[in-house]
Amino acid sequence: MQISQQAQLITPFLVMDVMEKANGLAITGRDIIHLEVGEPDFDTPDCIRKAAIKAMEEGRTHYTHSLGIPELRDAVCEHYQKTYRVKIDPEQVMVTAGSSPALLMAIACLVDAGDEVILSDPYYACYPNFIRIINARPRLIPTGSNEGFQLNPDTVRACLGSSTRAIMVNSPANPTGVCLDEEHLKGLANVGLPVISDEIYHGLVYTGNQHTALEYTDNAIVINGFSKAYAMTGWRLGWAVFPKHLIRTAQKIQQNLMICAPSIAQWAGIAALTEATEEVERMREIFSRRRLAILEEMSRHSLPVEVEPTGAFYVLVNMESFSRDSYQLAMDILTNTGVGVTPGIDFGPTAAHYLRFSYANSESNIREGVLRIARYLQGL
Repeated sequence: MQISQQAQLITPFLVMDVMEKANGLAITGRDIIHLEVGEPDFDTPDCIRKAAIKAMEEGRTHYTHSLGIPELRDAVCEHYQKTYRVKIDPEQVMVTAGSSPALLMAIACLVDAGDEVILSDPYYACYPNFIRIINARPRLIPTGSNEGFQLNPDTVRACLGSSTRAIMVNSPANPTGVCLDEEHLKGLANVGLPVISDEIYHGLVYTGNQHTALEYTDNAIVINGFSKAYAMTGWRLGWAVFPKHLIRTAQKIQQNLMICAPSIAQWAGIAALTEATEEVERMREIFSRRRLAILEEMSRHSLPVEVEPTGAFYVLVNMESFSRDSYQLAMDILTNTGVGVTPGIDFGPTAAHYLRFSYANSESNIREGVLRIARYLQGL
């Protein structure tokens, strides 16, 4: 069989390389600390699990409406009204099997082969591959630590071309943990192109306010889900809010490629939005304490965090003084210390000499993991 050219363009997800090697070492008896994985270490709140069990017992195990069950779409609308004071129509909401299919469908609605989508660099590792799989091109705009990893609207305007079709933004961001401030987000929303706004880490903001792109423009597709703030990664449940004129286009893609999101997870999603507020806030507060703990340890061991994260659960650390090959450095650290971290090259050229640390682990493991790495680096 001949592999398609598009498939050959897809790059590996390097964090999975690290995690799989770490799990292999754990099987041999090594004491492994996972600071590479972007997954909450909490169990899904009890009220959500009970809602899923109830749905199964009631036989809610069949295909649903391709846009999602009306009750969940209504709950999503209520969430936007309560959280952001933004009014959306349930007919704009499409429930998806996680946020990744939503991202793919958003791009497919707007972009043709040969077109261009603007991304900030660093970026979430999978974004360029969503674009490449439909034979479009990611246009990278570097955003360094001296800019606070904030994508500048004026820079975006200067890069617009005849084939530019959309801007993708991610706030809070993976891998930097940075939240776009209101000025930058509002500016990007008004550049004059559709905005695809990945807001999967909303609910995990520790300083300041979180803002959705829908506060500033109707010319946006906003994507969110339950994986991060609700500790529901394995449930595969997300949503996208489309402009009204695009929802039928997105629905046709969903009908053909996915049919619908998992039915039982959808009923659990209602409980997540309406019953889990206290538990979600408890998890956010724990993440907030862990953020302070990892920053304290980085400072204690002189590991350079150039821009402090304010959301998500990541810290990006400059390792240029130790190595410019972040992949090999991450693998060496794992082999020699038993601590998994993610190579920055996974997130674009600007992050190539950085490592991403996840603080989705216990505070004791965070402190021990950073200590092990610091001792190893001192010996290089």
